Amino acid sequence: MSHKISFIINNQTITIDINKIARQADGTALIRYGDTVLFVSATSKKEVKEPKPFLPLVVDYRENTYAAGKIPGGFFKREGRPSEKETLTCRMIDRPIRSLFPEGYFFDTHIVGYLLSADLEHDSDTLGIIGASVALNFSDIPFTTPIGAVKIGYLNEEFIINPSISQLDECTLSMIVVGTEDGIVMLEAESAEIDEEIALEAISKAREPIDTIIHAQKELLAELNIQKRTFTPKKIDQDKLLETEKKVAPLLIEAFQAGNKKSIDEKTREILNDLILEIPEENNEEIAETKEIFYQVQKNTARDLILNKNIRVDGRAFDEIRPISIDVGFLPRTHGSALFTRGETQSLATVTLGTFEDVQRIDTIGQEGEKRFMLHYNFPPFCVGEAGFLRGPGRRDIGHGALAEKSIRPTIPNSEEDFPYTIRVVSDIYESNGSSSMATVCSGVLALMDAGVPLTGIVAGMAMGLVTQEDQHAILTDIAGVEDHFGDMDLKVAGTEKGITSIQMDLKVANISMDILREGLLKAKKARLQVLAKMKEAIAEPRSELSPYAPRIVNIQVNPNKLGDVIGPAGKIIKKIVAETTAKIDIDDSGTITIASPDPEAVAKAIQMIKDITTEAELGKTYTGKVIRIEEYGVFIEILPNVVGLLHISEYAHHHIRNIRDEVSMGQTLEVKVIGIDENNKVKVSRKALEEGSSQSSNRNRDDRNRDNRDHTPSHYKKRSFRDNKDRKNRY
Repeated sequence: MSHKISFIINNQTITIDINKIARQADGTALIRYGDTVLFVSATSKKEVKEPKPFLPLVVDYRENTYAAGKIPGGFFKREGRPSEKETLTCRMIDRPIRSLFPEGYFFDTHIVGYLLSADLEHDSDTLGIIGASVALNFSDIPFTTPIGAVKIGYLNEEFIINPSISQLDECTLSMIVVGTEDGIVMLEAESAEIDEEIALEAISKAREPIDTIIHAQKELLAELNIQKRTFTPKKIDQDKLLETEKKVAPLLIEAFQAGNKKSIDEKTREILNDLILEIPEENNEEIAETKEIFYQVQKNTARDLILNKNIRVDGRAFDEIRPISIDVGFLPRTHGSALFTRGETQSLATVTLGTFEDVQRIDTIGQEGEKRFMLHYNFPPFCVGEAGFLRGPGRRDIGHGALAEKSIRPTIPNSEEDFPYTIRVVSDIYESNGSSSMATVCSGVLALMDAGVPLTGIVAGMAMGLVTQEDQHAILTDIAGVEDHFGDMDLKVAGTEKGITSIQMDLKVANISMDILREGLLKAKKARLQVLAKMKEAIAEPRSELSPYAPRIVNIQVNPNKLGDVIGPAGKIIKKIVAETTAKIDIDDSGTITIASPDPEAVAKAIQMIKDITTEAELGKTYTGKVIRIEEYGVFIEILPNVVGLLHISEYAHHHIRNIRDEVSMGQTLEVKVIGIDENNKVKVSRKALEEGSSQSSNRNRDDRNRDNRDHTPSHYKKRSFRDNKDRKNRY
């Protein structure tokens, strides 16, 4: 039986039909917001075939092109592999719900979202989170915590709840806030260097609409009294846990202080192997149980050190950043490069500057156009000491790359006039022990400055952690891998000295309070400024010169009416220019011609060739041209490439000309003066005007000689002449 809930957010109604369609799934939600309609299903297996010590949750989200009345492009006329936006939405839905499943629930669970209708004004990302909450809560899956999600925009110093897509283009902050009744579960934000207090206020503004969404779910849940399926979580034998803890905890503390990650891993592996050696090889269940107990002891020991002894795993102070080293210009032939190492996390970023041909073409449901700045992130197995295959980018690679990209994007020059390049940053992670995405932000910015990209600000990123238990909590700066693994929060904040450019927060606990979040953001700011100072020591500002291997791009403006001359019939002229110069040339209908080549001489040659074609005659200017056609009424002279002037027979000389052919011949060069250009750009020239100019010059010379002669007259004549000249001037 289907049910419906509805609520109002920002004066617009959101309606959700529960279990109206796809009733074979455990739970479904059909959400409508404006004319945007999204379907979400939740399905979970009833048994566990192979025990897993984690929740095997998979989220898939797809945008059907028919939702916007489009047919997929290309030869393959159906939806293919997920787009980057679809992948990021999958992660967006996954992150807030994963931590809210009951402890010990390790059944395969699948969330599927389909965008069915898109009005291109109401985005579907927050709807997907709400839909997952509804589908799970209104099913028999043991998920019992309703959540709400809203988007907050900041425009003209005002906050907007769920701004439209068109409004978001103007906002200086776009933030997704997800929460339960008790606190915040997840954050995702992109902003234009906003202050921490504005970010905190935006989160506070989300509280009321989140409560509205949760209340609507709880109200119907109370009426339906849905029975959740029961399951028996696997429990650790407490006696074995205490016994193991007593035996290995001191050894683990010693191992944690071994120094680098490799040594810690080796020592902990030795401790575990010693435990397993005591068990007969055939006792597979006991070996598996011992591994689970050992993991729990590891976690308890690390957390106890932090909360009760104020000792981090690697011995740092809670607000201490690991040592940073920077090598700018690390690679000789790239357009820009930087190696950024923080502790045992290392990112090598490279920058490639491309031309207008290298832009990324975007053709999705809600976005069409070109993308001039892109950042790609790669996480190979060797960076964490593992062996494996190199595959295409996974969800992690896409998610981390997108976070770093939006962290840097606000400082990239917007105008092509300021920097007419396509920019690609690639971050390859060579070591990873905590927050490689924030290391990517730092290495990417350093590489961009090395490439000479005129950034409007320098961006750094920092990852903050949290360990909490009852009324105790500790916020950790620059978390290492163990602290991330055993901790309760991963808060990533990037920004400049002026403010925040991005935030991403995920939890392993049900929620956190605003007080803890405030503390985390302020400590992240302090750490960010320290990293920025180190970056400025390495390179204080973008280089003034581009790499000699980068293309030189020049924009020139010509009369739009002359573009046909540049292109030529069937592109003959432009192809000739490209062939002779090897430059890349792009022609815009507005009259802007963009020329690109790594060879400055090729650019200069292409510019000159285009100028030769597009230069227009100037009224009153003298040109030397070649006779290309003779008629009874005059001759046609090519005074510039593609510019022909008519020399009428009456303008050839002051005396009468009976037959112009008696005076000129084909191919003869003549000096002429432009005396007229009509509205159709037809040019009239004259030789007679040149003679008149020469005659006027002779008259001026004669007047000068007369003035020189007057200088020798008696003084009383000089005065008289002066008075006479003065009288004439006044009359004039």
